[in-house]
Amino acid sequence: MRSIYTLLLLVCIILVSSCRNDFETTPSTGDLRFSRDTIFLDTVFTNIGSSTYNFKVYNDSDETINIPSVRLTTGEDSDYRLNVGGVAGRTFENVEILANDSLFVFVETTSDINEIGAGSLEFLNTEAIEFDSGPNQQKVELVTLIKDAIFLFADRDEETGMVETLTINGTETVLEGRFLTDEELTFTNEKPYVIYGYMAVGSPDGDVPKTLTIEPGARIHFHADSGIIVGDNGTLDINGALSTDPELMENEVIFEGDRLEPSFANTPGQWGTILLTDGSVNNEVEYATIKNATVGILNESNTGSATPDLTISNTQIYNASAAGLLNRFSTVEGSNVVINNCGQFAMLVQLGGTYNFTHCTFANYWTQSFRNTPAVFLDNTFAGFGNDLIEANFTNCIIYGNQGEEIGFNADPIAPFNYNFRNTLIRFDDTFGNFENDPLFDFTNTTLYTDVIRGGDPDFQDEFNNLLQVGEDTAGNGQGLQSAANQFPFDIKGVSRTTAPDLGAYESIELPE
Repeated sequence: MRSIYTLLLLVCIILVSSCRNDFETTPSTGDLRFSRDTIFLDTVFTNIGSSTYNFKVYNDSDETINIPSVRLTTGEDSDYRLNVGGVAGRTFENVEILANDSLFVFVETTSDINEIGAGSLEFLNTEAIEFDSGPNQQKVELVTLIKDAIFLFADRDEETGMVETLTINGTETVLEGRFLTDEELTFTNEKPYVIYGYMAVGSPDGDVPKTLTIEPGARIHFHADSGIIVGDNGTLDINGALSTDPELMENEVIFEGDRLEPSFANTPGQWGTILLTDGSVNNEVEYATIKNATVGILNESNTGSATPDLTISNTQIYNASAAGLLNRFSTVEGSNVVINNCGQFAMLVQLGGTYNFTHCTFANYWTQSFRNTPAVFLDNTFAGFGNDLIEANFTNCIIYGNQGEEIGFNADPIAPFNYNFRNTLIRFDDTFGNFENDPLFDFTNTTLYTDVIRGGDPDFQDEFNNLLQVGEDTAGNGQGLQSAANQFPFDIKGVSRTTAPDLGAYESIELPE
């Protein structure tokens, strides 16, 4: 009998509980709290969607509240899009938040500058998310800078709609892209360029000489799996100039990805490469910054003459997911080149060639994954065959990084393998003596190593953030060969090095705290 009474009591409790209205709400009174009162969606290019941003709306009361309306100020016509509590849209009604709970709101945008700011190169697109109306209304402001740009797309087949692929030097590839027209062969600084696919310089058969000229201050942005290819009889001529304000870099030519949000500012591997094929000629790179690629410059230019196939100076390459500068059987002259933070090599030579680097800083402080490759690696082999490394000279340079041995070699036993490091600061610790009997690492052999400094502190400003300016305590202070410095009398910032030159691309300064 007692068990029957207990069962009846439980039934009554359940019935009473089921009669309660757990969804009874109280109208919002304008006391919502927000994790942010302004959302800056950073900078995007016209007609390119932004990243998704979010914030939280808090109900600090002890009652479930109902917000009669949540909407963008311009409603369904807004360039912004919302997701409120898992529901997508631009206007919402009767949005509930439980007592002492919160709600996520997600925001993104795609804007056409020609519609909202016609005639402007930049337009600040502002909007607000309105919670409720009248005296109880609260707002979260939205701000996005929209940039106009010149967009270069790969062609599509008119019949199939398929994106066309490139034929380079007479060989069909699987790379989506097209050749630049004559009208497109000069990049100016008037608007940034946004490239989808690979833009090629030259013609499919390489029978017509073409030159892509990039003027001072130009900005080139690449979408994923995009880049520039210079084919037969093609020439890349990057004409950057020394900037009056190093922070603004207003005269340098900058190559990077097309995502402008701060979270992408130093993300490696956002785009492909600048490829100089073995048919390209007289390529020159002056005052450029190349960052966040897979390979910064993949140089296969090879005319077979004593004239450099690539002349690169006053140029910085950062955050390449594979290699900063990759050279194959080429002739290269480099000065005031700075490379850092690469997934494998800062500078890699394959298949031999002729190389002269003066006052360059090859560093590698990669931390995003395991790296067992040196900053600088010289190789003259391919598929079991040797190719002549005619010369590879490093003078007044710094070769450093965050692992013990930052130079490496792979030499064919028969083909010539000639190199020399002169007045150069090198990190090569050889802590366990693995290279003691390797003649390639005989630092007493003055044919290979002349007045080198092993393991001294380069005193970089902030190597993990690509600030390779050296301080007054650098081990390379005043250690440069003056005759070599006289060939390049100014450092990458335009500072004279005609007296007691320092090693690397920078003359030393008193570093800021």
